Amino acid sequence: MPLYLASPCSTPAAAAKLVAGVRASPHGRHLVRAPHNPASRRISQSSSSSSAAERGPGPAMAAAGAGASTAPSSGVKQALISLSDKTDLVNLGRGLQSLGFSIISTGGTASSLEAAGVNVTKVEQITHFPEMLDGRVKTLHPSIHGGILARRDQEHHLKALNEHGIGTFDVVVVNLYPFYNKVTSGPISFEDGIENVDIGGPTMIRAAAKNHKDVLVVVDHEDYPGLLEYLGGQQDDQQFRRMLAWKAFQHVASYDSAVSEWLWKQSNKGDIFPPGFTVPLSLNSTLRYGENPHQKAAFYGDKSLSVYNAGGIATAVQHHGKEMSYNNYLDADAAWNCVSEFENPTCVVVKHTNPCGVASRQDILEAYRLAVKGDPVSAFGGIVAFNTTIDENVAKEIREFRSPTDGETRMFYEIVVAPGYTEKGLQVLKGKSKTLRILEAKKSEKGMLSLRQVSGGWLAQESDDLAPEDITFTMVSQKAPTDSELSDAKFAWLCVKHVKSNAIVIAKNNCMLGMGSGQPNRVDSLRLAFRKAGEEAKGAALASDAFFPFAWKDAVEEACENGIGVIAEPGGSMRDKDAVDCCDKYGVSLVFTGVRHFRH
Repeated sequence: MPLYLASPCSTPAAAAKLVAGVRASPHGRHLVRAPHNPASRRISQSSSSSSAAERGPGPAMAAAGAGASTAPSSGVKQALISLSDKTDLVNLGRGLQSLGFSIISTGGTASSLEAAGVNVTKVEQITHFPEMLDGRVKTLHPSIHGGILARRDQEHHLKALNEHGIGTFDVVVVNLYPFYNKVTSGPISFEDGIENVDIGGPTMIRAAAKNHKDVLVVVDHEDYPGLLEYLGGQQDDQQFRRMLAWKAFQHVASYDSAVSEWLWKQSNKGDIFPPGFTVPLSLNSTLRYGENPHQKAAFYGDKSLSVYNAGGIATAVQHHGKEMSYNNYLDADAAWNCVSEFENPTCVVVKHTNPCGVASRQDILEAYRLAVKGDPVSAFGGIVAFNTTIDENVAKEIREFRSPTDGETRMFYEIVVAPGYTEKGLQVLKGKSKTLRILEAKKSEKGMLSLRQVSGGWLAQESDDLAPEDITFTMVSQKAPTDSELSDAKFAWLCVKHVKSNAIVIAKNNCMLGMGSGQPNRVDSLRLAFRKAGEEAKGAALASDAFFPFAWKDAVEEACENGIGVIAEPGGSMRDKDAVDCCDKYGVSLVFTGVRHFRH
């Protein structure tokens, strides 16, 4: 919480310290330093589209009295302050006052400053016009915007201000109605949403940012100390001004993107592809490097309304371990998305975004062992994901489990991710390695819009949310699958959905035995899967992410010759009859799903 002092400051340094108080931790936030001599001046680059406290539209204030003050005389420094989020407001006001600024303010902001003993001139005393229309109009006036937009190096600008009795503003501190918080807090009426769209705030911010050469604009309370420090100095650092202006425009752009997204959904229900839209991204962290050490990288959080409280790796809590890398995020996302598909207790092991081990059991310890056993070589150095809470017993098993390849080598993992941990389970797991990243994530919501970049553009699509219960497994062979075979086929089908194309998965008893991924032809993927499954493939289920273009002396016949029990594929090939005839010849069950699961 901020530190409040009873007495005003007498020096620039003291003014800066006053606002600093006890500030939020900079962990995970990239700060840009503005050059300065004795101390660092920082501009926090996080630009939220909402505020925590409301500067909501209030009742109109009384009209200005006949003796209201007019524009200040030449040379008087003025700061305009209008805030929804009043964090550190009092300290800012005291700091500016100690530096000789006259403070102009609105409504609740003015009241808060006055209550703290800070001298304030209310906006209506400058405009000679009362706040009106339930707060919709209070700062939209030439006496305000003329003082913000006037260029100090243009004599005719200053002459115009003088003719109309308008004073200049040197500092503008504004944040906006908490629109984002309002529309994500629960069901609200359309009218209520519209009333929380800020008009005057963005107008002042944009005006000040445009004229940043002469006006300092601040939209984030974390920048108050840097502002006061700058004002207390003697030099004119244009880079500092430009960074504040950048942040101001970014703040408004993010805010407007939320309003635009909300309004589109209110007006075009069911249509998920608007003619144009903006994705507001906020820097979470600068990464050590990208996919490779020679590539720079960063991680951004998505502030779109559609992903609010939607779960996923981006909002996961890291309890332990090294900082996440670019590849860590990709692999953890793949593992979490896969394990979240299963209703029964399940463990998924991922390497290079492909699941190399998947198992579901009522006993999650057994599921973990089977998932690793599916491909212990690939599992080493991989990501382990669970869809159940990790307790002490599971944590001990993860910590001590030896590789099935030699029974001696302790398994090493980059990441463990789960929906929760018991206190003891977390403590035990932390003891496995100082570098082990332990993530706690919320299950990702369905129905998300998926975006992917291509050179010069973006692809957008609905997420692939289909589950086995959403489709029909149609028997097309003479031999009908048994209940257990059909269950295996559904499990394999759910696994293959998360494997890179061309994808083949062999599974039995709710356990993935082998998979083949990323091959240019389906036969090679099939052979990789059988090589990993070995003899256990006999009587198992095989799922393909797409149809088989050929059957005889190709993938289908090869699968039959290897003793597979049931094959699940989308169907749709012009040679589907060949696949049916081939399965009938070998007495193998064949089911068509009617759904393709390409993953590129």
